[in-house]
Amino acid sequence: MSDLRLDGLDTVGATDLFDSLPPVRVAEILGRWHGSEVPTGHPLDGLLDVSGWYGKEFVDADRVHPLLFGSAGALYAVNPKLMPLGLLNRLGRRFPRWLPPGGTALFRLAATRRPRARLRDVQYRGVVSAAMVYDDLPVIDHFRRLGPDSLLGAMDLRGSDRPYFFLLERD
Repeated sequence: MSDLRLDGLDTVGATDLFDSLPPVRVAEILGRWHGSEVPTGHPLDGLLDVSGWYGKEFVDADRVHPLLFGSAGALYAVNPKLMPLGLLNRLGRRFPRWLPPGGTALFRLAATRRPRARLRDVQYRGVVSAAMVYDDLPVIDHFRRLGPDSLLGAMDLRGSDRPYFFLLERD
């Protein structure tokens, strides 16, 4: 993974950056992507880093693994339906004290081989771009092109008053 970082942004700055970026189409983002957080002060900031999240895999438009954990060569997909996103969103930054480092044992219990999301072109913030629609959660991850092999993602979680931002870089 490169040294590309988006530190020092608040929600307004990240939203402005996201809005300035060009759209990306579903066919352009197929493959495996390594992810990292874009800390903006969102209640979920820190969750991905402490959990051991690796990234996402877009096999094709109808087969997506939205949550990959582990390390390159030893990755496994997790069923997002079994992740307590609503609870984590309400707990905010208090979760790192009780989440096991790397979340390995906890998340292995939620491992799956089945795809748990789909890719579609969706209009968000006035622009049609690729988005990942979760099968079982009220969540849509919207993507914009940050660079040739990098995407800025905005997670639109029902019940959250602002998007949660993350970076994806192609493996």
